Parts: sequence; structure tokens; C-alpha cells
Amino acid sequence: MKYQYAFISVFLFIGQFLTAQELKSPSDFLGYELGSQFSRHADVVNYFEHIAENSPMVEYNTYGKTNERRPLTYAVISSEANISNLENIRKNHLNSTDDKTSEKDSEIAVVWLSYNVHGNEASSTEAAMKTLYNLVTEKKDWLENTVVIMDPCVNPDGRDRYANWYNQVKTEPYNVSQEASEHHEPWPGGRPNHYLFDLNRDWAWATQIETQERLKVYNQWLPHIHVDFHEQGINEPYYFAPAAEPFHEVITPFQRDFQTRIGKNHARYFDKEGWLYFTGERFDLLYPSYGDTYPTYMGAIGMTYEQAGHGRAGLGIKTDEGYILTLKDRLEHHYTTGLSTVEVASKNASELNKEFQNYFSDEDFEYKSYALNGSKDKLESLKQLLDRHEIEYSYANSGKVVGYSYKENDNGSLSSDENTLIVSTDQPKGKMVKVLFEPKTKLQDSLTYDITAWSLPYAYGLDAVASSRKISGSNRTSSNTIQNTANENGAGYITKWNSMQDAQFLADLIKNGIKVRFSEVPFESNGQKFAPGSLIITKSDNRKLENFDAKVIETADAHERQLLTTETSFAENGPDFGSPDIKIINEQKIGLLKGNEVSSLNYGEIWYFFEQDLNYPVTPINTEYFDRVDLNDLDVLIMPEGWYSDFLDEKTFDKISSWVSNGGKLIAIGNAVGSFNEKEGFGISENKKTEKDSTATDANLIPYAKRERESIKNLITGSIIRTKLDNTHPLAFGYDDEYFSLKLSSDSYALLSDGYNVSYIEDPEVVSGFAGNDAVKNLDNSLVFGEVKMGEGSIIYMVDNPLFRAFWQNGKLFFANALFFTNNTGYDY
Repeated sequence: MKYQYAFISVFLFIGQFLTAQELKSPSDFLGYELGSQFSRHADVVNYFEHIAENSPMVEYNTYGKTNERRPLTYAVISSEANISNLENIRKNHLNSTDDKTSEKDSEIAVVWLSYNVHGNEASSTEAAMKTLYNLVTEKKDWLENTVVIMDPCVNPDGRDRYANWYNQVKTEPYNVSQEASEHHEPWPGGRPNHYLFDLNRDWAWATQIETQERLKVYNQWLPHIHVDFHEQGINEPYYFAPAAEPFHEVITPFQRDFQTRIGKNHARYFDKEGWLYFTGERFDLLYPSYGDTYPTYMGAIGMTYEQAGHGRAGLGIKTDEGYILTLKDRLEHHYTTGLSTVEVASKNASELNKEFQNYFSDEDFEYKSYALNGSKDKLESLKQLLDRHEIEYSYANSGKVVGYSYKENDNGSLSSDENTLIVSTDQPKGKMVKVLFEPKTKLQDSLTYDITAWSLPYAYGLDAVASSRKISGSNRTSSNTIQNTANENGAGYITKWNSMQDAQFLADLIKNGIKVRFSEVPFESNGQKFAPGSLIITKSDNRKLENFDAKVIETADAHERQLLTTETSFAENGPDFGSPDIKIINEQKIGLLKGNEVSSLNYGEIWYFFEQDLNYPVTPINTEYFDRVDLNDLDVLIMPEGWYSDFLDEKTFDKISSWVSNGGKLIAIGNAVGSFNEKEGFGISENKKTEKDSTATDANLIPYAKRERESIKNLITGSIIRTKLDNTHPLAFGYDDEYFSLKLSSDSYALLSDGYNVSYIEDPEVVSGFAGNDAVKNLDNSLVFGEVKMGEGSIIYMVDNPLFRAFWQNGKLFFANALFFTNNTGYDY
């Protein structure tokens, strides 16, 4: 019998040996030494497929496609026995998140490694290939009690944009001079995805296809540890955990401590090699939409690792300190921390499971439930977001909910009914509910890396109350689908205007050649009251359109818009349909500036708005050839945030002024507004900052070590501020008389003396987030959104960006109003 066992052992050894022989290292498979070139995304996918095909320790899957049709992929790596039992391991692990489930016997650590979320931080994907190979050839012991999930490239479109550009322009051999062209990416750079979004700020908002598809897999696992691999400036060494303050209050002592333990393990390897690093100084854990914070709020040890390099480094660059930083160096550092992370997880698998269970135990939060009222469209938009995160919700019964009122910024109440949405913290993802819905973010430190306010009731424009008691609700499906009925003998159709879904309906009507009007004033028809902005689709305007009624009904049903059919154009109250107050909506031809002077992020937000939110055509125009563009072909020109001082010379100013005066509409966003500060005819001027009594000598006495903290008095880092609204102006149709704006900077402009102050701050009230005292004082009587007429046209100023990261849903209708309603003079046909 012993000879039989010996034979089996030899057979297994030979099998393992042959499998190892079939596995190629990254360099052997790619045909070049790893780190000597930037690998194309397709080559990375091919390598992961090679390993999966030849190793029983790896499963490799596709979870989606990017906008440019590149595959989004992930590998699951563990022992052969674990891979064969993977589904049971996954289910047992998820049981740990449910405090009401008794079966919690998992002893397997789950580690998720995310590479290359920023496309031009490209060393980490190279490191991913080496890490994968090493795990299945040399570090098998760690995988006996550990499942490693690897996403080799979170942002394939951005990576290929960078890698393809670099491979085209690099010299041979590569040039290490910082002045060489291969160290200066062209606009917009490889950092963002197809729509130029920063995917590392999209985890919670899930606006981008990469995030939406990734979350489906992430929610199937909810790992114990999640690492997001990044790069920073060429002169920085390596950064790893622990993170900097502020930490959000839901983060547990164990999560903080275990970060430090992982960091110390990294330090052991880095110290041995003589590699420099820093910890705990720069990257905090507050804003919920990062690749370290979002997993942290889902129970993981979420961490960011930052390697020197970024898009400037290329294959090698000489740093300011005089040494050559190479791609080989960079990937080696990421490879080391990746393996070190798996090592710590494997050695502490039991503790990770225990503390993971503790994270999802009941928590005594101040607010147990959040009750939300609002239009069906806005509630449906919020539900869509909650569904993506698999956050549970229910519907209230009739009654009154008492607690903190978001609208009042104080104690108040809300009348609930069957349409009131209830989101409770009494669920597995209760901590994430608290983070996303909390009225005011608790700040331990005001020096943060991103915005400090994001509360979803404000972002979605909903009336809400946070209650200290758990509100019971019922689960039910959505109401019946809307089906309209044609009335071929009627005068036309009327529908409301108060959501982006209404704007999508309008855009579709226009694209299908259906002429639409809107009312500038309230009116009544068929016993119903209609607010300004209501859409009116008349048979008279569309008398040359075949199958008019059928097309309108088909379009309305597709968008689930309820139409009121009306027999007559004669209004019961207010203007009749032929009144000058019922204006035709032009088929707007819209131009959007892009190029070196333009913020790629804001350009991307606007581009995304047109293609994904509104579904309406826009014409991108590069600033390089703007002087050759005939603006008479456009009705609207949009200037995203940017730095236009070189672009807006006297000739360009005259060109834009003449076009606006002849009926054009210019929309300036964010710091683009400052381009017109005190320019003749543009009607905009900055608020002058209040001078202090102290002398310059006094100011210079601020110690060097305190200068940064002293400067935050003049900063606003993404706070929510109440504004007054003139909702009789077309720019504000569909809104109430207040708007909660996400203010991203301390920029302050005086109220318009010769224009329309549509949204403005009279006496600043910061309802959430950090804003420095001096910055807030300077917001007295300041503009948020406004319009200045110039001849037959107008300039629309949007000091606050209403499309920020596509998640501030309640700002989007302002932008649609600016396109279709504001300064709409109609046309003959």
C-alpha cells in the first residue's frame, strides 16, 4: 500500500511540475522584459487568460465592457481546493455581513486588488501581471486560506489612451530629461475614462459604466481588504497605509489598527531594499466615493498605495533629486506591497473574519431611519442608485415623521404617505447608509483631500427627515406603466416639467421633429393647474407632421410621461396656447469648447450629460481652431471650467460678443465665469474680499508650520449652501424657491446689477461640509446662477457647477433650462 501512495505522490508532483512548466512569466509571454515597455490592455488580458487556462488556481472572468468596447475583467486566485469550492466560500463569507444569520463559519481571507484606476498611472497593471504569476508559482501557501481577486485594469480606455500615446512618441532609448516630449501628455491625458471622469471619485455615485459593472461583482464578494493602486508626482517616494486624518466616524478601531499593521509589513520589505516611503500624511478616509473609503464603509480594510511616477515618468525620468525613476522600479514597488498585503491577510485570516462580522453588527446610530418625499422621478433616480449598492429601502405608511429636517436645517417633520421612501440603518449596509444620508459630516480635521458634503437628500432635491427611531415600512413594486391615449380631434397635449426625465422626453421629441412649446407663466387647462415650464405639444405647430398623435404618444409612453389631452387651445386661466407667453422651443445647435485651456473633468461632465443624461447632440469645438469656427452655425456655446486668459484675446472677445449680441447664448461654468470679470458688456464682477485691519507685517508673523492650516479660512472644500431662487425665471423652471448648491470653491461674484439673479446667496448658510470663516463672509450677496442680456442674446453664468461628477442630480435641470428655455425668442417656420 505504501508504494501506491508513493506512486500517487510522484504523479501529483509531476503534474504540478508540468503545469508550472506551461505557465509563462509575463516577460516570456509578452516577448519583452516586463517594465521595458507599456503593455497594451489587450496584451494584459491575453496574459491573464494564459494563466487561467494553464493553472487550476485561477478563474478569469469578464464583468463588462467600457464605452470604447474594451473588456473589464477580474481574476480569482486561490488554492486549487478553494477554487473548486469557490461558490460555497463566497456564500459563507457573505453570511458574515448579515447580523441575523447564524451560519458564519468562514475562515478564508478575501483580498481585492484594484489596478490602474487612473489610466496614466500605468505601472500598477504591469505589476499585476508579475503579482499574479508569483502568487500561483511561489506563494501558494498563502492561498490555502486566502482568496485574492485581481482587477488588472479598472480603466482600460484611459490606460490605452496613455500607453498608445507614449509608445508612439517615446525615443529609443527613452529620454530621461523632464523636458522631453514623452513626459508631457497632450490634453486630456490618460488619467480619466472615456467620458473623462475620474473613476476614483465614482465608487459611491456609480455614474460610469466601469463602476456600475464592477459593483455587481464587488457586492458578490465584499472583501476583507481592498487596495487601490495609484501613482503620484515623480519626486514623491512611495505612500502606503495608515491613512491620514480625518477618518470618518464609522471607521472602527480595528480597521485603523489593521491598516497600520499592513503598513509595518510593507515597511519591513522597503527597509530591506532601501526604498523610501511615507505614511499617514496626505490621503484621508472621509469622502465616500474613493477606492479606499467606499470599501472601508463596506467593512473592508480599504487602502490607497501611491507610487512615484504618474503620467510624466514614462519608462524613465530624472527626478529633481537627481536619480532616475524607471518603470521597472515603479512596478517592483507595487508588486512588493501587493504581495505583502496578501501575506498579512493570510497570516490573520481568522481575525479578519471575526472583525468583519463585528463591523456588520447592530450599531446605535443617532439616526435610525431617513424618510424622503419628492417627485416620483427623483425618488426613482435615488432608488436606482440604492439598487446599485444593494441598499434596502421600503415605503412608509401615512403619518408624520419627526426628526432632523434637511430643508429646515433644524428639527422638523415630514408628512408621509405610501410614496414616502424609507431607508433604514438597520440593514447589513447600515454604515454606508449613514455615510450617504447623514445631514452633516462630522469632521475631525478640516484639511481634507476632497469635498466634505454629499448628503443624498440634497443631491437629489428631496424633502427629507432623519429620524432617531426606526420607521417600519412595506416593500412593494413600482406603480403601473404609463399608457397614454391619442386624441386626434384635440388641440394637443400638455405635460409637467420638473425632472431630468422630462428633459429627456423633450430632447427626444425635438430629435423626432416634433415641435414643442413651453409656458413662461402658470395656466389652467381641463381643470388642472400647470406651472411655468410645462410642455405644450400642439397639433397646430405640427400640422405638417405625419402621424403626429401616434408619434407623440409613442414617445411619451417610452419615457413614461403622463400627457393631458386638451380639446382646445383656450385656457381656463392664464395664457392661451397662441399667447407670447407660450414660447416655441428651438432645435438648439450647441457647441462645447474643449482643448488645452479647458478643464477635462468639466468637459467630460458636460459631454456625459449630453450623451448619457439628455441624449441630445452637441458639437465639440477645439480651442486650437476656434478662430476659424463660424459661430453663426450655433445657437449655444458652452465654456466649461478652464483657464482662458491666453485664449480670450481681444479678437476672440470681439467674436464672442458680436455673436451673443446677434442672438447667441453663452453658458460659462465655474472659474470660466472669471474670464469675463469686469469686461465691458458682460455684467459680471467679483466680490471684493474684506480687508483686514492687520498689517502685512502682522500677516507674515504666522509661523511656517501653521501657514497651511491658516489658509483654510479662505477655502470652501465642497460644502452645501442654501440659496434663494427666482423660480419665475426660465432658468429655474421646475424648482421651488430654494436650492441647495454644492459649492466647490470660494469664488464669489457680486449680484448682477443689470441682469437676472436667478440663484443667489443673501446671508450665507452652510448646511453641511466645511467652509472657512473668511470665505463664508465673502459670500454675502453673491451670485450662483444668473443671466445677463447682451443685445439679442445673453450670457448665462453658473458660478457653481451643476453637473459636478454627474452625481449632483438636482442641478441638472438648471442646465437643461439654460439650453432650451432661457432667452428663447422662438422662430418662424
